[in-house]
Amino acid sequence: MTARRPLAMEGWVGLYVLAYLPNVMITRMVTGFADPVLGRPLTGLETLPASLLINLVLTYGFIWASGWHVHAHAVRLGRFRLPCPTRWTLLSGLGTGLVLFTVPLSLTFQGVSVPFIQLVMRGDVLIIAPLVDLVFGRRVRWWSWAALAMVALALGITLQDRGGLHLPPLAILTVVLYTIGYFLRLAVMTRVGKNGDLAVLRAYFVEEKMIALPLSVAMLAAISASGLGGQAGELATGFITVWSLPAIWPLVAIGVTLTIISVLAIIILMAPAENAYCVPLERAASLVAGVGGSVLLAWGWGMKMPRGAELLGAGILIGAIALLSLAPRWRREISKTP
Repeated sequence: MTARRPLAMEGWVGLYVLAYLPNVMITRMVTGFADPVLGRPLTGLETLPASLLINLVLTYGFIWASGWHVHAHAVRLGRFRLPCPTRWTLLSGLGTGLVLFTVPLSLTFQGVSVPFIQLVMRGDVLIIAPLVDLVFGRRVRWWSWAALAMVALALGITLQDRGGLHLPPLAILTVVLYTIGYFLRLAVMTRVGKNGDLAVLRAYFVEEKMIALPLSVAMLAAISASGLGGQAGELATGFITVWSLPAIWPLVAIGVTLTIISVLAIIILMAPAENAYCVPLERAASLVAGVGGSVLLAWGWGMKMPRGAELLGAGILIGAIALLSLAPRWRREISKTP
């Protein structure tokens, strides 16, 4: 029997887009169409607790069923072996907790289109990706710089079309926390795991998620328990009321897709290539899914169509994905030519 060939990077990216597409669409539908019992759509904050709790349960189930937990660092408590993060994966877990909190929230702001908020958030991360590479002495190849320039161009076109940033305060805070979280993730990934070793990848995933998922839920619970402002009331609804609403089934679907996305994302981001290669590939793919989901919602459910500049930006990002996929192959073919 012959060994199976590993799936190429573009294969993982394709699966990532297919998982992200329904996540975007379901999130926008839950926050855009009225729940039969409530008589109104759920707010973004109301969707977060249940979807993250479902994601937590499913991710822990995947870690156990897949056997990935055996690769993690651990401590012994009698007969039991309990996974335990290192100081580095603990730091990454804190950053990922911020990402898990902000990504679903970014899809729910009224009056802010999905492609635009995704462009802003991805643009920030793409700026820090090569900076992390340079800090850790990793080489950044020309195609990575070119893809970064293409993504920057897409962001600039969209910002100019909208006449500037013009985001509500909570959306700006979401972007800032997301960027900080991703910086911590990329720094730790580069420090401990971007070497192609599957055991290291699995250990990193387990140790990061065992911190990040409970932390993201705890942050929401703390805001809810504070009783301050409308956000606390919305989160209380998300923790308690939604479980008896028809909307719980779409929230289950969101939790399922979040779990799949998290596994695929770590495979892409932990590839041995430089961050300036992996990050644009993963971020551009998520943005393409966001734009595609918005277009499908406009065609099938009458929701707002993305602006022309946003569609142009998505086209540029598709070009960046193609460049990142093809340029390394061209280099290998040229090097083989006598």
